[in-house]
Amino acid sequence: MEVWFQRSKLEKIKLEWIYINHKGGWSHRMILVIDIHNEHAAAYCYERKQVRTFLKDNMLGA
Repeated sequence: MEVWFQRSKLEKIKLEWIYINHKGGWSHRMILVIDIHNEHAAAYCYERKQVRTFLKDNMLGA
């Protein structure tokens, strides 16, 4: 998945993914990665219309 994060950030490509949220529920999101860290990524979330932080381990598929 790291490759997808890098590609989204460098090439400004939107990612559509399935994510486990902080409550343990499933979430379907469209994001654009802004910054990448060891355990999380900062990304613009098109659903929430703001920059959000996502744990990499909670990403199920893109």
